Amino acid sequence: MAENNQKPLIQVKSLKKYFEVKNKGQLKAVDDVSFDIYPGETLGLVGESGCGKSTVGNVLMRLHKATAGTMLYHDRSVFEATNKADKYELCSKIQIIFQDPYSSLNPRKRIRSILQEAYKIHRLGTEKEMDQKMGQLCDDCGISRDLLNKYPHELDGGKRQIVGIARALSLSPEFIVCDEPVSSLDVSIQATIINLLMDLQKKRGLSYLFISHDLSVVRHISNRIAVMYLGQIIEIAETDAIFESAAHPYTIALLSAIPKVEIGKKVSRIVLKGDVPSPLNPPPGCRFAPRCWMAQEICKTQNPELVDLGEGSGHCAACHFWQDSRQRAKKIQS
Repeated sequence: MAENNQKPLIQVKSLKKYFEVKNKGQLKAVDDVSFDIYPGETLGLVGESGCGKSTVGNVLMRLHKATAGTMLYHDRSVFEATNKADKYELCSKIQIIFQDPYSSLNPRKRIRSILQEAYKIHRLGTEKEMDQKMGQLCDDCGISRDLLNKYPHELDGGKRQIVGIARALSLSPEFIVCDEPVSSLDVSIQATIINLLMDLQKKRGLSYLFISHDLSVVRHISNRIAVMYLGQIIEIAETDAIFESAAHPYTIALLSAIPKVEIGKKVSRIVLKGDVPSPLNPPPGCRFAPRCWMAQEICKTQNPELVDLGEGSGHCAACHFWQDSRQRAKKIQS
């Protein structure tokens, strides 16, 4: 954030995650990603399906082992934590809300057992004390205590996702990875979940990495937005700056695709041609060049670095011709 004098809560530096594909080589799902997240901040991570955004979240949670790079929590390395005490502490402070509320809850356990599980693993008090904590958790998340004796299949999708949120909050974390937590829910339920996450953030001082492909949802909840394409962050800025003065051609194309209702005015859209290149064999130079509506010869040979645009707001983009693309975008929008 532009004027944030706090130290980052989370620092991700040069993160890489490659998957070995038999007889084909390495699939570069995440390739040199870096960002910071500050206390009480939400960083939105957006991009089309397959760009690597969920893999970033899974690596941060150590559900996948990083190929390279570091993640620091309060200046402590998360990936290098090896002893049991450190792992338990990090598990309590860094949690995840999964995308699918149908498969992320154990169908054989009642909601009470699901919410108690973390307390039991970390030995947080007697049975009575755990019940008191669980009761407070239910009140904070708006879960009726009548639901505690039900099984996940007896709840609708929205209530299941709220249970997933409550489970993530059970150990009082500081940082939560929200991996597309509303993508499988109806629009009306999405609003309930987003508002709940924002209320809990204010009440508990939480920091989020909010992963989504829905720009309107990300705009509502995020302080800053990072845009990913084919395993790399190609633009990062404060939310208003992304929507009002995007600099990367891919970001501009994404924004032009947002549905708009403007009576009497023709809405211009940038239609990207071609397919997304394979992460097994990414093109040389800029990875967006084969589909870019502004690509020139240098784009095909030199991969642009993510650099600060020098506007005093921390707005960064990875494009050789970001000034030209921004000017052309203004003409299209007008």
